[in-house]
Amino acid sequence: MSDIEFRKLLWAPWRESYVIQYRNNECIFCSALSQDEKLNLVVYKSKHSIAMLNRFPYNNGHVMVAPIRHVPSVEMLSEEELLDLIKTLTKVIKAIRTCYQPHGINIGANIGKAAGAGIEGHLHIHIVPRWNGDTNFMPVIAGVKVIPEDVNVTWKKIKSCLEESD
Repeated sequence: MSDIEFRKLLWAPWRESYVIQYRNNECIFCSALSQDEKLNLVVYKSKHSIAMLNRFPYNNGHVMVAPIRHVPSVEMLSEEELLDLIKTLTKVIKAIRTCYQPHGINIGANIGKAAGAGIEGHLHIHIVPRWNGDTNFMPVIAGVKVIPEDVNVTWKKIKSCLEESD
């Protein structure tokens, strides 16, 4: 039995916009900079970085932090950009801890297609809040991840926590 036969498929029509956007080679981070913050789920902007919710989160509060400059890898950043990126990353982690009280947090970047980068041209770091038991029977047995909170509610919570920390 192949892997695709083993897993149940979940129809997700909302992903079509991501697929179309990616097919058109439009960078979600670059386009978010020139468009409506709420529509693009941007929770924070600094001089050199942007933080936005992942439209297809692994968990509630899944945020991506990216440099404003379109570069594919961390070593291409200036010292000022790198410091700003780390400060934004830290600020967002603090806000996630305040808003959601996770038991842990995964932080990671997939640099390059072979590493699993979905948007390989623009460096971004994922921040994924984790809770004990969040890999329960649904993702393990059914191959389906349940996200109980609407992304707009998540946006309001994290944006509010970030504004309170300023």
